[in-house]
Amino acid sequence: QVTLLYAFLHMRTSLKCFDKMRCLRKRSAVSFLGLLVICLLFMNLYIEDGYVLEGDKQLIRETATHQLNPERYVHTFKDLSNFSGSINISYRYLAGTPLPRKRYLTIGLSSVKRKKGNYLLETIKSIFEQSSYEELKEIAVVVQLADFDSAWCEGMVQDISQKFAHHIIAGRLIVIHVPEEYYPVLDGLKRNYNDPEDRVKFRSKQNVDYAFLLNFCANLSDYYVMLEDDVRCSKNFLTAVKKVITSREGSYWVTLEFSKLGYIGKLYHSHDLPRLAHFLLMFYQEMPCDWLLIHFRGLLAQKEVIRFKPSLFQHMGYYSSYKGAENKLKDDDFEEESFDIPDNPPANLHTNMNVFENYEASKAYSSIDEYFWGKAPSTGDFYGIVFEKPIKISKIKVVTGTEDRQNDILHHGALEVGEKIVGSKQGRQCTTYLRLGEFKNGNFEITDVEHKVLFDVNCMRILVTKSQKEWLIIRSISIWTSQTPNP
Repeated sequence: QVTLLYAFLHMRTSLKCFDKMRCLRKRSAVSFLGLLVICLLFMNLYIEDGYVLEGDKQLIRETATHQLNPERYVHTFKDLSNFSGSINISYRYLAGTPLPRKRYLTIGLSSVKRKKGNYLLETIKSIFEQSSYEELKEIAVVVQLADFDSAWCEGMVQDISQKFAHHIIAGRLIVIHVPEEYYPVLDGLKRNYNDPEDRVKFRSKQNVDYAFLLNFCANLSDYYVMLEDDVRCSKNFLTAVKKVITSREGSYWVTLEFSKLGYIGKLYHSHDLPRLAHFLLMFYQEMPCDWLLIHFRGLLAQKEVIRFKPSLFQHMGYYSSYKGAENKLKDDDFEEESFDIPDNPPANLHTNMNVFENYEASKAYSSIDEYFWGKAPSTGDFYGIVFEKPIKISKIKVVTGTEDRQNDILHHGALEVGEKIVGSKQGRQCTTYLRLGEFKNGNFEITDVEHKVLFDVNCMRILVTKSQKEWLIIRSISIWTSQTPNP
């Protein structure tokens, strides 16, 4: 019995120990699972945090190099900004009155008091002196005095009114001002790019100045060009601008550039000005205006810069409007005297040569710095131009090869003009051609064409007369037209 009792007590003790061990294991398992869940949560947070952190770093890197990817934002921006509404502010007319009629081009200037030098009067003078009487009929100049110093504004208005009274009376010149109360807060702004506080304030206010100026000019003309207040213009710049716009007819563009410096000579469709004004106001404290304009162009799906040579506008100021610092920047592509820009009337371009990558036929007929590039052409290959309307030609100039590809010229070729067009819209061509001459050292130039060709020209083609192993670059095709062709 004693033995049985001892065995029973031992079994009971063993069961209790077993129960305690089982409970301990349960508690350990629960604790372990809890600890595991907490670890996983922390890991998840860390991974997400790291991902966000990396995204922020990438954004900072892109912003710092002014290369934000516009494709990420283009649809949202278009949806938010597809409007033509103006910004609700009141403008003070300091000189001039509202324009009685819409013009072809508005030239916008925004000016503030400088610590050293003042170039505004010289800039206005250059605009008017470099324009013919006929050109003056098609332009309007809007000067925004954007300084909060009322005494300076009054003094400038008096000077402008005295020197350019006849232009004000003729409705070609308006001087405006926006009261300080309409400006956003300009203190305590974000110090991007480690700029000092006063620099951030200066560039942020400048963005707002330009936004207000663009908003005012939105309905004054078909096109708008922005100049700075220390600029010299080339002779007959309006005629050059009109020729370039005509040459781009049918192609999409947001900004055409007639200077490579700052916010000088940037041309827009006037219908884009409200959107641009809102854009500058949205991001006024983020970065300088010329960087913002790069993003604006990209957001509206113009990926490449479209800049024309020679430049039509030159920076002439020696002292910057920011603290009077020296600013000696010059545009080495600027030509002040009148230069002969080709007409290059609208045309369809085609070739049977093997085109290299994206150097397509249209790039040889453009006024900007690009070219057509084809692989080694054979005898009978051609580059063809079919004009949308018959034309009278006065001069033709074709240049092949480039400075760094001097052997990629047309070694053996001829230039021909044609008449009697046949075929559908996609496959139009001329049935009869007249040869005007041969290429020499890769180039072709001829004048007085209208006296040598007695018919209205429908087509022009560059013909390869002998195969060559070198590739062919057609750098530029320039055509000048004479009087209107016969009906």
